[in-house]
Amino acid sequence: MARIKGVDLPNEKNIWIALTSIYGIGRNLSKDICTGAKVDMAKKAKDLTDDEVAALRAEIDKHLVEGDLRREVAMNIKNKMEINSYQGSRHKKGLPVRGQRTRTNARTRKGKPKTIANKKK
Repeated sequence: MARIKGVDLPNEKNIWIALTSIYGIGRNLSKDICTGAKVDMAKKAKDLTDDEVAALRAEIDKHLVEGDLRREVAMNIKNKMEINSYQGSRHKKGLPVRGQRTRTNARTRKGKPKTIANKKK
């Protein structure tokens, strides 16, 4: 089992799909990483040699992924909250940040509905 950036790659998947289990790597970036490391994309993750894994690690190190990326995103959100920007205030209130409607939807961000007395008519 290949382990890159602290993530175990799924053995039965092609390497270019298995790389997407690392936070910050999508399909396009994973294809670029495979071509940069000169690894066959159709190869399964369990069939990789140690040299290929090392080449993939070296190629991934050129990009911001996993813990560093999570830390940067968290710092960006914290910064917006500190400067009291509109997006930061939405983060504080637990509401959608990017202009979505909140009258009917947004249950993921808002949580369980709270019943208000005499609202029904």
